[in-house]
Amino acid sequence: MPPRSAFSQTSSSAAPPPGAPALHRLRWDDARVLLALLEVRTLLGAGQRLRVNASTVSRRLEALEAALGARLFDRTPDGVRPTSLAEALAPHAEAMERAAAGLALAAQGREEKWPEGEVRITAPPGVAEFFLAPALPRLLARHPRLRLVLDASVAYADLTRREADLALRTRRPTSGDLVARSLGETVGGIYGPKAYVEGLGRLRRLGDARFITWGDDLAHLPAARLVAERVPPEAIALRTSHMGTQMAAAAAGLGLVAVDGPMARAAGLVEVALSPELRRSLPPLSGGDSWLVVHRALREVPRVAAVWEFVLELAAELRA
Repeated sequence: MPPRSAFSQTSSSAAPPPGAPALHRLRWDDARVLLALLEVRTLLGAGQRLRVNASTVSRRLEALEAALGARLFDRTPDGVRPTSLAEALAPHAEAMERAAAGLALAAQGREEKWPEGEVRITAPPGVAEFFLAPALPRLLARHPRLRLVLDASVAYADLTRREADLALRTRRPTSGDLVARSLGETVGGIYGPKAYVEGLGRLRRLGDARFITWGDDLAHLPAARLVAERVPPEAIALRTSHMGTQMAAAAAGLGLVAVDGPMARAAGLVEVALSPELRRSLPPLSGGDSWLVVHRALREVPRVAAVWEFVLELAAELRA
């Protein structure tokens, strides 16, 4: 009889050494609960990561602790605190996670020739809304058998854990078996709705116009710092950390935005004419390079490769 898989849902009948915890009862689902709790330290946060509710996480943790005959986490008003046993099990749970991800990625790599099936893409909200979403009809016209999932989020999806197939990021990854291609540097400017921009004429001071800028949580961004330093508070018409809201408000005539050029043009905005003195005084509004990232095991899978090549083409068009 062949040996059982390490990921079998049933435990081996072999007895553990005397006095050892029942590690043979640790299943892959148990390992996921353990790792999620070690990372976020709350039942609610672990549930969000595992896409289940907090009570389910609590029940699965209690069942695992009962199977092991030992407590893994101490419950506190602020969340959970790992015991020494939980920390000792962490490397083994991580090894199970890597093996499971490798198994799934290897299986995904064996795919038919034509692009077909689901591809999950993650990107910052503004990029998803103004760069990717408008171009998706072209992609599906070329590859009608694709099904797309687009996660517009500032959080980084873990490609090794198969949280997404492709990711658009503002930083090049420095770890993991990932392939990354630069999509080029994002260069910004001052943009607004055509009628408002024409009414302003050549702008000599930023404070002579109404502005839309980022909320306090994103005040560190170069565009937000520029507005904070050069635009008086009474000239700031709106603060919001949602890119789509900024673009919609600007397009409706509320004011100007400091934003990437391709994104502004996709929203129907036009660049403001600046006086030579003002232009020279402004720092470059570069957002740095953006990157397209994929796990190496999925790079040549037809459905993923089709989206990969399409995004690279789209980026080249916007830079032209």
